[in-house]
Amino acid sequence: MTEATIKPTPVLFTGKWHPKKFALLLAIAGIIMMFSALTSAYIVRKAAGNWLEFKLPAIFLYNTIVLIISSVTAHLGYQAYLKGQASRYRWLTAITFGLGLLFLGLQVLGWEQLKSIGVTLDGNPSGSFIYVISGVHAAHVLGGIGALLLGVKTAFGPFKQSPRRTLRIQLVNTYWHFVDALWIYLIIFFIVQ
Repeated sequence: MTEATIKPTPVLFTGKWHPKKFALLLAIAGIIMMFSALTSAYIVRKAAGNWLEFKLPAIFLYNTIVLIISSVTAHLGYQAYLKGQASRYRWLTAITFGLGLLFLGLQVLGWEQLKSIGVTLDGNPSGSFIYVISGVHAAHVLGGIGALLLGVKTAFGPFKQSPRRTLRIQLVNTYWHFVDALWIYLIIFFIVQ
């Protein structure tokens, strides 16, 4: 297959909303509200005093780079799919999945580094907030990895372009880019606060 047979459609904000896109938008809105509440609680609790100040381990910044690269590979994989570049699409999808797993592995190492400097989940509230907020984010990444795993399975099967598969890739990529943007917000929040 040479050139694109499927035209990319905007994931959101078309004249008509696909029900699955709308459901994803509602889920993202709910997740935003949850993290807004968590970061607001962080600010309020910090102002109450008894707050341990510590420097966030650098591994959390490396994590951010890994997640940004995974968003780039997800986007490039989608573009390759649209252009009918089956092999490129397959490998970029697999790389995105692998980078998602790497993010989670680095997250665990980050938590171990926090523990090694005396910041524990059941210690000072400042550490507890870091573990809880980053852990809840990691759970959302894990959900995205599950969707990416299905995407890898589909990608390495017979290559075909269809509106259904295009929609599925759009939904997974939209969610993946969202958890990436959410992590960038959280890492900036932790550094600034």
